[in-house]
Amino acid sequence: MGTKPIHFLLVEDDDDHAFLVERALNDNHVSNAVDRVADGEQALAYLRQQGEFADKALPDVILLDLKLPKVDGHEVLHELKDDAGLRTIPVVVLTTSQAESDKAKAYYNHANSYLTKPVDFEKFHQMIKDLKLYWCVWNQPPAA
Repeated sequence: MGTKPIHFLLVEDDDDHAFLVERALNDNHVSNAVDRVADGEQALAYLRQQGEFADKALPDVILLDLKLPKVDGHEVLHELKDDAGLRTIPVVVLTTSQAESDKAKAYYNHANSYLTKPVDFEKFHQMIKDLKLYWCVWNQPPAA
């Protein structure tokens, strides 16, 4: 099981949702880092280490909303998985969309997981805690 802190990139335009995700990821004393960008254009710049993100390390896991301004989450996912230097970064789609077409398109573009945000605060918080447990404790990525 992993002991190295996990670096998450949260791609989320909704401040309330971002706050809930960050709060849940920082609970339970599991070390990790969370960076956030608020739109798809920033996400691509971050991942390509361009502009203000030139000195940022690539994340271990990306939490990606689909409904984003500027560049939507599906396009971010497509561009990420089409780039040989970025495609191995796991992407968890974290969205309000329950549309079958969104799920199918996300998996077609090689999403590693698709999670629908529960409306209930406690369920949402628990889902993020479980997500963190999986990626920070149980998942075994290849050695760098």
